[in-house]
Amino acid sequence: MNILNLFRYWRTVLTVGQITLTNLMNDGFILFAVFFQPMIIALLALFMLKDKGADYGLFVVVGSGLTGLWSSLLFISGNSINDERWNGTLESLVAVPIPFEVIVFGKNLAHVAQSILSMLVAYVLAALFFGYSLTLSQPFLFVISLALTVFAFVSFGLLIAPIFVMYRSVQQWQNAMEFPVYILAGFLFPILLLPDWTTPLSYILPPYWAAVALHGTSTTTLPLNGILFAWAMMILLSVIDLVVASRLFTYMLYKVRVDATLEME
Repeated sequence: MNILNLFRYWRTVLTVGQITLTNLMNDGFILFAVFFQPMIIALLALFMLKDKGADYGLFVVVGSGLTGLWSSLLFISGNSINDERWNGTLESLVAVPIPFEVIVFGKNLAHVAQSILSMLVAYVLAALFFGYSLTLSQPFLFVISLALTVFAFVSFGLLIAPIFVMYRSVQQWQNAMEFPVYILAGFLFPILLLPDWTTPLSYILPPYWAAVALHGTSTTTLPLNGILFAWAMMILLSVIDLVVASRLFTYMLYKVRVDATLEME
């Protein structure tokens, strides 16, 4: 994907994002995945850790918010192209002069931005129902980590969206991919509790480094060099995702415009 296109067509990205957000707020499944499921996870975890202190509360708040982010990425961003195909608008979108990946980027940005609200919901629950006084230890670094997290998740969504639309055998595993990533990415507990052979799997997942950065900047558990390393890994994996996604989009658009075979798969 050409990064310059995102700046060249920034109005398109914002317009697509606005329209997508409007549609998302009327979808019951999306509201459940983004708000209620993370809220249930947060309530259960906060209840179990209610006597452990504010740091544990922040860990749960951030972790439950990340579960909402991943669910949104997997089920909503992953199907962002399939939705257009099911609605019969895919051919029209690939025919417009604006690069198709820019449109998908705007859709995915709206999905991820909406999911950030689940973290706020978990924060309110922790403060109101469990009496936690939650204060970010490094708010400036946390905001930077959150911005990089959004970019990393959107980039990852650009990678899986064309895979799901071109390879239906992969999409059949969509539901099974949700909870393993919760575990491998260390959203709600450290990956040190997992077997050693799972560690390389965690390292290649952008959500893992997002969790490291957000957990580390919300508390004082991670030194600055560790935070910088997590940022660098998110940027590196995002660039890799965008490069691979660009090749996949090129192949997918060929099947739409030239072969005209995508609808038959």
